[in-house]
Amino acid sequence: MKQPNILFIMSDDHAAHAISAYGSSINETPNLDRIAADGMRLNACFCTNSICTPSRASILTGTYSHVNGVTTLDTHMDNTLDTFPKRLQAAGYQTAVFGKWHLGHGPEHDPTGFDQWRVLPGQGHYHNPVMLEPRNDDRGHEVIERGGYVTDLITDDSLRWLDMRDPDRPFALMCHHKAPHRTWEPSSKHFTLYDDVDIPEPRTLMDDHEGRADVVKAMEMRILDLDPIIDLKALVPPGLSERDEISWRYQRYIKDYLRVIASIDDNVGRMLDWLDDNGLADNTLVVYTSDQGFFLGDHGWFDKRLMYEESLAMPFLARLPGVIPAGSTSDAMAVNVDFAPTFLDLAGVDVPSEMQGRSLLPVLSDAEPDDWPESMYYRYWMHGDWAHNVPAHYGVRTKTHKLIGYYNDPLGQAGAEGPVQPPEWELFDLVADPAEMRNVITDPAYGALARELQIELRRLQTELGDEPHANADAELDRLLA
Repeated sequence: MKQPNILFIMSDDHAAHAISAYGSSINETPNLDRIAADGMRLNACFCTNSICTPSRASILTGTYSHVNGVTTLDTHMDNTLDTFPKRLQAAGYQTAVFGKWHLGHGPEHDPTGFDQWRVLPGQGHYHNPVMLEPRNDDRGHEVIERGGYVTDLITDDSLRWLDMRDPDRPFALMCHHKAPHRTWEPSSKHFTLYDDVDIPEPRTLMDDHEGRADVVKAMEMRILDLDPIIDLKALVPPGLSERDEISWRYQRYIKDYLRVIASIDDNVGRMLDWLDDNGLADNTLVVYTSDQGFFLGDHGWFDKRLMYEESLAMPFLARLPGVIPAGSTSDAMAVNVDFAPTFLDLAGVDVPSEMQGRSLLPVLSDAEPDDWPESMYYRYWMHGDWAHNVPAHYGVRTKTHKLIGYYNDPLGQAGAEGPVQPPEWELFDLVADPAEMRNVITDPAYGALARELQIELRRLQTELGDEPHANADAELDRLLA
């Protein structure tokens, strides 16, 4: 088989449980489902740091945040780092990225390793966005004002580049959407979608967080924390009880979230149709993912950042006829640092030893190796009041349990602000309690298991070259004594 093309479509904050291929109870995504029907759905794909900039850096470099230096939203990526697009480009691939970059701008941070790029500055805008592209004299970038809806425009740019490519060389195209990032502004086509229906509420919408860490209870990303004007685009009706107000807010929030996803699904359909029409579907790896998950009212929250499942889990749908079995699924554990080695491996390009991920190609080929990892390491470095008051934390997830340590210390990281607080720990039994409602860290019945997870957490930190937090480790030892 000749070198396959790679079409890597990524959205921003698209939770797996808002994709019908993942059994969503609130959404229909027929074009994303086409990828799953013709390929594989990964059921256990996770991010290693649930925030946009660090996740994107890990995807590009195949390394964890503490290695590539992109730990927070304020630590932009050094564009001299080794990345999979650079290696594909050096191997003869045509490379391009259109859409969201969010890794910084300027000579040290603009995209590199791409034959062509046009990206949004920062988060960008949903309507009539400004975009950046390289100057012809290679001296930085220039600003392009665009008219239209951002998801359509990113797809337009991607299809135009595909039409103009050299048909005799393989391509690697990153079509990276802004949506469905906050503030969820639909296109005119989908503006009234769901007006006449009530979206089902998540079972944990009214979670009171009893028994969870105090720092988790203090976070400011409740549905009640959404701005009525900016986020919900309406004034809260007077006289509502708190329970009724949460339900009203949830409907306003989730409908716009789903409306902007409808545009993504439509435009993914355009990309898949283009591959079909041009006879390239059989030799093109199509991947759809998101940079992390998102809380859709789960536990009463919006946003991400935490190691809880809805935030941690990433959708991952992949299609390549003849390599990936149609209609297949896998429960093998995958993380975002695995993406870069996967793309290189598929292209027949050497994977550098510095990349910390592992190629998913055996998993996607339905041949999971016997030594495939059964645990993953997570670390969220941001900390402080401005970032929804979400605490810095790390942890380990296995197929059945999750141990989270809130070390609650900014550690001098840019973008991590706020006071140092006492460490806290949470332990969840994902089999008995998949919704993560009961913290069993102090339950004697889980004492031996907690010790095993502590050992596994330390093993992963040592293997990956990260440093545990001394106070957090001491607190866990005290709890388990």
